[in-house]
Amino acid sequence: MSLCIKGIGTAVPHHSIAQEDLAEAAGRLCGLTDKQRRLLPTLYRHAGVRKRHSVVLGSASSSDGTGQSFYQAVDVGGPHGPSTADRMRIYAESSTPLAAEACRRALAESRVAPKEITHLVTVSCSGFSAPGVDVHLFHELGLSPQVSRTHVGFMGCHGALNGLRVARAFTEADPNARVLLCAVELCTLHHQYGWNPDQIVANALFADGSAAAVCVPGSDEQKSDDVLSALSSASTIVPATEDLMSWRIGDNGFQMGLSARVPDVIRATLRSWLDGWLATQGFELAQVGQWAIHPGGPRILQACIEALELEPDAIDASKAVLAEFGNMSSPTILFIVDRLRRQSAPGPWVLLAFGPGLTIEAALVEPSLTPVSAVPAVMEASVDS
Repeated sequence: MSLCIKGIGTAVPHHSIAQEDLAEAAGRLCGLTDKQRRLLPTLYRHAGVRKRHSVVLGSASSSDGTGQSFYQAVDVGGPHGPSTADRMRIYAESSTPLAAEACRRALAESRVAPKEITHLVTVSCSGFSAPGVDVHLFHELGLSPQVSRTHVGFMGCHGALNGLRVARAFTEADPNARVLLCAVELCTLHHQYGWNPDQIVANALFADGSAAAVCVPGSDEQKSDDVLSALSSASTIVPATEDLMSWRIGDNGFQMGLSARVPDVIRATLRSWLDGWLATQGFELAQVGQWAIHPGGPRILQACIEALELEPDAIDASKAVLAEFGNMSSPTILFIVDRLRRQSAPGPWVLLAFGPGLTIEAALVEPSLTPVSAVPAVMEASVDS
């Protein structure tokens, strides 16, 4: 039995900033040398991002043009920026409103009432708080107090695929299950000061956002109303690559480690593993109708194109989401899925994401033939910080 998704919702903070403006602001704030400040706009431009949304932004009428006061210059706030405690305070205040907006949109499209939800699966790797987003969503959405909660935490950019696997386990075990899956990340709370290559890459890529999906058990009778069916999923850890990607908690936020070797590992390992998994599902690579590849950065996307021998336009949806929203970590893959279905992209689709381990996560899904109703693709949520 496949899992069927009956509704998808996405949301981003109301305020955004252009990539070139963010590079200029980062150069002023982070204690860089004149040479480093001159290099920063070029590095940010190569990230493939045009703008990003963040919960720390306000109207662009402040003296520094960003509308934010959370990050202060090193001569005012210190050489490393806000403490982890301060960053987690903003996470606790701002994650739930963003998550709730995405959930409301998914529930509305699915026509599943909040009280019908039997399981809530939350996904996040950018913050910790208890009671957390899962508990607060009960009150925000009017869910039943008896809803079973599961949190998928600190798994990184592929977390939504892990959450989808959990949701499928629930729907396969209970024909009456109605699962609400919600991924929310506030990655911009972890901007790092100084001049460290890994941190500069992360600073240039990451953004805030949330995405949700309402999942039910699959059946032939339901398919006309479904957004898509999740047919299968798979995961692998590439041996001897534990040092290539990391996400660690520091005194001043979470710190991203991303080796320049990651694209080479993807080129060397992705094709053979993916061919083998697809064969077990009765598919060949040439039969994949569309790709939803998590945009961990332009070099990772290019490595996937080369490893899988894809045409450059095969991942246009991934590149477009990266450009418009940045890398929002776990919700990003659902933003790409939402875009593909609005484009009526032919199936089946393969969803791919990478994370610490080095881990490769994949899912095989089949889109519905039912056109998407004319509603805004992404909701901008008002989030007070």
